[in-house]
Amino acid sequence: MMKTVTAAEANRQFSAMLREVAAGTAVLVTSRGKPVATIEPARAPAAGPSAAKRRLLEHLRGVRAAGKRNWSRDELYR
Repeated sequence: MMKTVTAAEANRQFSAMLREVAAGTAVLVTSRGKPVATIEPARAPAAGPSAAKRRLLEHLRGVRAAGKRNWSRDELYR
């Protein structure tokens, strides 16, 4: 379910709107009749790294670093 509010309403009743969002209602914010933002409940973060990240980390553990690291941090940022 999506509720529509104007930017002025969202500004005046921000705390109440956040409570509605936390309860599961998505809110479309409009300005001068045009949609400008959607506020929706946050998704729970995934538990642990993704499969792609696990594969990348596994690959990197088996790869030897190449090249010389004879530069300083200051030189890197110049």
